[in-house]
Amino acid sequence: MIEILKSIKKDSIRPLYFLHGEEVFYIEQVVEKIQSLAIPVHEKGFNEFVLFGKELSVGAVLNYARRFPMMAERQLIIVKEANQIQGIDQKENQKLIEDYALNPLPSTILVLCFTTAQDERKTWVKAFAKNGVLQNFKKLYDNQLPEFVSSYCHGRGVKISMKAIQLLIEHIGNDLKRLASELEKVILNIKLGEGIDADIIQKYVGISKEYNVFELQKALIQRDVLKANQIINFLGRNPKDNPIQPILIILYNFFSKVLLVQGSGELSESNVASLLKVNSFFAKDYILAARNYSLAKLAFVIHSIKNADLKSKGVEVGEETEGEILKKLVFEILH
Repeated sequence: MIEILKSIKKDSIRPLYFLHGEEVFYIEQVVEKIQSLAIPVHEKGFNEFVLFGKELSVGAVLNYARRFPMMAERQLIIVKEANQIQGIDQKENQKLIEDYALNPLPSTILVLCFTTAQDERKTWVKAFAKNGVLQNFKKLYDNQLPEFVSSYCHGRGVKISMKAIQLLIEHIGNDLKRLASELEKVILNIKLGEGIDADIIQKYVGISKEYNVFELQKALIQRDVLKANQIINFLGRNPKDNPIQPILIILYNFFSKVLLVQGSGELSESNVASLLKVNSFFAKDYILAARNYSLAKLAFVIHSIKNADLKSKGVEVGEETEGEILKKLVFEILH
């Protein structure tokens, strides 16, 4: 990602960019960089076009690309959601795109942005690499998220603690766009020179300091019955702010990984970090949980979470509320 951004300079922008993959955040970053350099501000109204695939045919895209800029050296054509271009799945249309990619107009910068991964083995896709940039942006793995958050903050001149990173990732997941948005909100609210710790994340990201799913997870790891029940009662009384589905997903993901750790029989931080592909800082929780829960108990816990998930979706739920489903789940986990 950093390499492609560094390669985009005012005098070295390529005539073709084929950007595809599931990680839309990176695609948007590249597009923004191109937009900031390709066309001067006073020319944008005439020579910069941001289009959407569902509103275009392949012929229309190529007509835009083959037009000459108006009283300028070049024009910029950005097609978002290019996978929705009408007829783009047809071989004859792919051949038309391939022909243009092999001989692009030097005065046009054509940027195709796909929200899904495309087959780079196909000749019409590979053609973009000959005269331009072909880049697949894949979703980051969980173990890559801490580095993303840390690097993002570093780029903004702000330090962030590992605990703050953990809390943010567990709350948001691997949605990079939302992670960046929440970080920007935090950075705007802290003082110059102030770092980001867990308390700041809780304050500005809107996580209750004592009663949230991460504190619940911590209580379950430590088998702290009193604390777990206090938290679950609070969550149950506030279902709108604490919907059951995200809670179940977080608990399922955590205990599934603990099951892997328990099954491996390797409880050192380095081994657990390698097994789960996480930073060694996060390995401690998995190790403690593996020591507090047997293999059989973990299998039962995961089964209970799945049952709670079915009930939350209306399967054999009876008269139970979301709060009651969570209370029963916590009881089954701890007893």
